[in-house]
Amino acid sequence: MGGSAQNTLENCIGTPSYEVVLVQGLTLESGMTPEQESIVQGRLRQAQELGVTIIVEPALVRRISPLLDLRAVWSLWRIIRAERPDIVHTHTSKAGIVGRLAAWLAGAPVIIHTTHGHVFYGHFSPLLSKVYLIIERIFATFTHRMVALTEGEKQDFLKFSLCPEGKIVKIHSGVKIDKYLNAKVNRVAFKQELGIHANRLVVGTVGWLWPIKGPMYLLKAMGKVWEGNPECELVYVGKGELEAELRATAAAMGVSDKVNFLGWREDIYNIMPLFDLFALPSLNEGMGRVLVEAMAAGKPLVASEVGGVPDLVTPGATGILVPPGDVEALAAAISEILNDPVKAQKMGDTGRRACRHYSVAAMLERLVTMYDDTLTAQGKRLNGKRSTP
Repeated sequence: MGGSAQNTLENCIGTPSYEVVLVQGLTLESGMTPEQESIVQGRLRQAQELGVTIIVEPALVRRISPLLDLRAVWSLWRIIRAERPDIVHTHTSKAGIVGRLAAWLAGAPVIIHTTHGHVFYGHFSPLLSKVYLIIERIFATFTHRMVALTEGEKQDFLKFSLCPEGKIVKIHSGVKIDKYLNAKVNRVAFKQELGIHANRLVVGTVGWLWPIKGPMYLLKAMGKVWEGNPECELVYVGKGELEAELRATAAAMGVSDKVNFLGWREDIYNIMPLFDLFALPSLNEGMGRVLVEAMAAGKPLVASEVGGVPDLVTPGATGILVPPGDVEALAAAISEILNDPVKAQKMGDTGRRACRHYSVAAMLERLVTMYDDTLTAQGKRLNGKRSTP
């Protein structure tokens, strides 16, 4: 359901000059509801109908499991040996480790990796983060291209000495913006349907309710916002391990009637128009695709100045950037925009123009160029269709 999964599927179905084999793990650890799993399976079926071969590998799991991880490497090695792809392109940290190791052992001609947001800070303890960095540095030695979603992520790669600059290719995560640009919603009726007060200003956020996404900082910041804007509502769209704690904290603050949890929704393009401001309080973020969606919906932004977010949010033009985890700064930025409708409108209009730079078409053009150029650099002939799992 997340941005990295959507991006990976767009990569798979949007490169017709390549035969694509997608190897995926199971969704047992995702915490998705049956309805959400049905949505994901529908997307996978669509990819198959468009020519993508899909192989499910049960040993490919999100958590660290030495036994399953070794089985995954073995299974992926066998798949790669059987398919003999020109390119192995891995996505996300865990799959990137087992997938690249299998590709290297199998002698894949080209290995490419997209992190979709690195884990060098914000996710784990300093010691564990250092361990992951060392592992990534080792694996980068036999990775031909490292894909950074933003300039900020590229600079992090260089700051942490992950790999030489010549290996890094910047390709943003493409976003389908048409539905957001053209959404037609009866705000009053839809608010009533979702349980949102019709006359309240709405601060909204969309994403996993995980610590790394900073949802608790947003709730605490809203406690300060409500002091000056009591007729305001906070809406979370998403699920995650912090939902129960957020609900309990809202109850303890006495603001349960001002906090709305909508769960996962497929119709984000219809919900965005209900927001008066979009907030992204993440502690780390590879790019923040949802910011592009919010811009397409014409919403002013308040976001943490982390990872690739500064590539998307232009301070004073499309929104306000704040230090990650800074409740005071987050509250002040939200209040500033809510209290200045003219500024909010200008930011939203500017965002609607800027979002067009992050289209799916632009992403796919850069992706295919990278594939072709990397194969050429490795001395591979480009005759007929090429293949990439």
